[in-house]
Amino acid sequence: MKMAKIKITQLKSVIDRSERQKQTMVALGLRKINKFVEVEATPQILGMVRKVNHLVKVEEI
Repeated sequence: MKMAKIKITQLKSVIDRSERQKQTMVALGLRKINKFVEVEATPQILGMVRKVNHLVKVEEI
């Protein structure tokens, strides 16, 4: 079974965020505002997105 792909775009800065949120953003591959990554929608990725959903925008591809 093929997993759905999602596009995650960073909308807000990680300045003044907790260290855990900063590390989650780096783990997702996001380092700058308006940059995006396209990844498989695995349970692990979706969990990380849920932790930083106030900083990102998620779209299905």
